[in-house]
Amino acid sequence: MPRPSQLLHPQREPAPLRPAATVLLLRDTPDGIEVLMTRRSLSASFAPGAYVFPGGGIDAADAAAHAQATRRPTQSDEHLTQAIAAIRESFEELGVLLARHADGAAATADDVAALDRHAPFVAQCVARGLTLAAADVYVLAHWITDRDLPRRFDVPFLVARMPEGQTPVADETEQFEPVWVRPADALARHEAGQFFIIFPTIRTLQRLTAYATVDALLAACASEQPLWTSCPRAGLLGGTDARYMEHEQPFGELEMVCPDGQLIHPLDWQSEQPVGLLKNLMRLTAPNPGFMTGPGTNSYLVGDPRTGYIAIDPGPAEPAHIERLWRAAGGQIKFIVCTHSHPDHSPGAKPLQALCDGRPPILGLASQPTARAASEFTPDHTLEDGQFLRLTAPTPDGEITHTLRAIHTPGHAANHLCLLLEEDGLLFSGDHILNGSTTVVDPPDGDMSAYLESLDKLDAACAQYGAEYILPAHGYVLGRARHVIAGLKTHRLAREAKVLAVMQADPDGSMDDWVAKAYDDVPPRVWPVAKRSLLAHVERIRAMQPGND
Repeated sequence: MPRPSQLLHPQREPAPLRPAATVLLLRDTPDGIEVLMTRRSLSASFAPGAYVFPGGGIDAADAAAHAQATRRPTQSDEHLTQAIAAIRESFEELGVLLARHADGAAATADDVAALDRHAPFVAQCVARGLTLAAADVYVLAHWITDRDLPRRFDVPFLVARMPEGQTPVADETEQFEPVWVRPADALARHEAGQFFIIFPTIRTLQRLTAYATVDALLAACASEQPLWTSCPRAGLLGGTDARYMEHEQPFGELEMVCPDGQLIHPLDWQSEQPVGLLKNLMRLTAPNPGFMTGPGTNSYLVGDPRTGYIAIDPGPAEPAHIERLWRAAGGQIKFIVCTHSHPDHSPGAKPLQALCDGRPPILGLASQPTARAASEFTPDHTLEDGQFLRLTAPTPDGEITHTLRAIHTPGHAANHLCLLLEEDGLLFSGDHILNGSTTVVDPPDGDMSAYLESLDKLDAACAQYGAEYILPAHGYVLGRARHVIAGLKTHRLAREAKVLAVMQADPDGSMDDWVAKAYDDVPPRVWPVAKRSLLAHVERIRAMQPGND
């Protein structure tokens, strides 16, 4: 984890969490699933005017009502309490009663009419011989309100089938305008500005579009575990707040820069200004966006004005970008490191060196004879595997240090290396790990076996130094470093299994034949590039066959 002393912003305690429960009442129609939603009061303290699913806070009476509810054998006490709270809220807000008589028959409209929505709920049900139908309520998801918001809830999103013969009627106090809507239609109306919904509702509706029937959705929830759990994070994009779940590209960067969830970090890609990530870390993105480079090549400056800086991947020989790097460091660049020799990473090294007083050394690994002509590179000094670079300076409290350790990681390129900032647990991954795509492994300089072995090496380094964040040469910072590495290896091996199956099914096929089948899950425009990684897989498969030792 980054040292607290290196965080850019003073930290503050997020608002406390309140337990709550929300239920999605669903019904089947000839056009697919519909979900019941209502509009919150314009004076509500949370999400005023938004269309939501019914729900509210969990209280002590909900936990005390277990004996008055049906229960699945696998339903935990916690989930039972949540289901009871959701049943109660559905009745109080919309007059929908999820309950059953002693003979198992569902509650009817007459039962609803006989109950007072403002009187104690469970006692009334018991008096009428009704048992709460908690066994019919399943956990769909678990949402935790974003850390930047002033009111926060820890809330399961539950699902249940709407009882037949009942008609929702809003309480006209907290909820208004009940409406049945297909998830896709709700999303389209929101995009058109006609149906205001908040982030968790949007993401939940998006997931619902994958299910054709209520039975299919309930079957997916049978494990008793949430299909997803999320506490989103927010940043600034185009001057307004943008929110992201854990699997989305900006999440790791927002987590690293603003661990307490403050909504202050800009996410716009631009090349004019350095982006502060920590007190000892800046990113400048070169103006070379494209199909292969994404938003552009990330150049990083590690260090501070007291220690000077290490420049990582100065990028292409783009004069304005090189000058911006130099100015961002105040001219105090002590080392220049290139993760590898590709033309979007290393050509800027010598122009940057020329701008700096004292000509800081260019470090890295020399390109191999297998490299393409545009990727020729000779550093001033070789950066050996395990070698470290250290910046130090005295402080009133002792000494500040920033230590980068080199890790030789062939695979994408024969001379590729990654760098690990030991004090803050940060892995600079060059092109070995990217955010938003998988890197190309292009033989002969690229090698798939070496690439996979290097992933294992990086995983071991992350475990040793507690590295939780990956800073790629293209894209935002990635969080959960070891999880990312494991997922990337799984993806590569799954792709290889698919390649092998295609080769076995069509042994006389061409590379064009194989790429169309092995990469049929990516757009055809990607196939010319994918064919290079396909070749790397083919070479690895053939090398592992008997007789090719």
